[in-house]
Amino acid sequence: MKSTSTWKKSSQSIILLLVAVMLLLAGCSQPSNPANTGTNSNSEGTGGGNAQSSDAVPGVGGSAVGFIFVGTKDDYGYNQAAYLGSVAVEEAYPDLKVLRAENVPESAEAERVMEQMIQEGAKIIFPTSYGHLEPALNVAKRHPDVLFYHQGGLKTAENLGTYFGTIWEPVYLAGVAAGKMSQSGKLGFIVSVPIPQVLLNINAFTLGARSVNPEATTNVVFTGSWCDPGQQANAANSLIDSGVDLLSLHQDCMKTVVETAERSGVMTVGYHADASELAPNGWVTGSEWNWGELFVDMVKVGTAGEFKGSQYDGKYRGTLADDVVKLSPFGANVPSDVVSYVEQQKAALLSGELNPFAGPIKDQSGNVKIEEGQELTVEELESTDYLVEGVIGTIPQ
Repeated sequence: MKSTSTWKKSSQSIILLLVAVMLLLAGCSQPSNPANTGTNSNSEGTGGGNAQSSDAVPGVGGSAVGFIFVGTKDDYGYNQAAYLGSVAVEEAYPDLKVLRAENVPESAEAERVMEQMIQEGAKIIFPTSYGHLEPALNVAKRHPDVLFYHQGGLKTAENLGTYFGTIWEPVYLAGVAAGKMSQSGKLGFIVSVPIPQVLLNINAFTLGARSVNPEATTNVVFTGSWCDPGQQANAANSLIDSGVDLLSLHQDCMKTVVETAERSGVMTVGYHADASELAPNGWVTGSEWNWGELFVDMVKVGTAGEFKGSQYDGKYRGTLADDVVKLSPFGANVPSDVVSYVEQQKAALLSGELNPFAGPIKDQSGNVKIEEGQELTVEELESTDYLVEGVIGTIPQ
């Protein structure tokens, strides 16, 4: 028979052995997701789970692709267009978990959300707002094995490319329609912040309107925000009170502006997505993003490990000819002759016969910014820092 001390020693050894086994098992298990990650998988926000140890796709690998939005997926605007692009990726890659996070600020919070997506298996991430670029660059430095596609940025890195489109093409055509439809020649344009892409769109819209009505003017209001319904309503009402009979915008969300215009009997030209259902009487047309095919192609390039950049310095730029940007449907009250004329201008633009930014083009002070015979590259246009003749309003400093 064993002594009492021997039994004690045996029991202690067994307990220590069990504790060691439990610690080993805990170390091999997957960590649980922290609460309030701000991400969800698939379009219904269900699913989830932890990243798998083996790659679900070849190339850069990973079991997920992430999308972060600065607003909501149903904003009738910028975020809705990007969300629909993410749906196309989901349909094309059923084996990939699609992670989405809405209302992500343009701050360090964006870094936290992207880090969480990486923990959940994302090896490709789409930061979709202009202000998400610096956070994305920071995260890209920490994760050289993760590929980032930033929407609209002008900086790149070894593992960060950017993409956008020549949205000024349909914006110009929408301006042509606006110039044809306006009775007063006084147009209103509500914009966010004075980044080059915003200024370029104001100019394209104005040049389009003045191509059919040389006396047309575009009254611009900068709200300083991508989507603030209160500021949008104030800006819209102020412009309507000043006598404009058509409103357009470069804001992430459209609902407030379009509905305010419709209630006031003022026409609207949209941006980002089709919001015609909000203005059955006053909708003219608009400019839209059609991201689906491009998003799918970028994921294909990334998962195949073939990312080398595109066009210039890793920047993808879709065009009207690619159908990455397009003209929105015309409203029911737009006369057929206006539709026909705009379609003719579209054909001329696609054939190269028409260049909306062919010189000479002057700024508000009458200074020539584009010389006669000069044609700017897409990259040069995306560096626009002035407003053209016919624009009323100043660029905030």
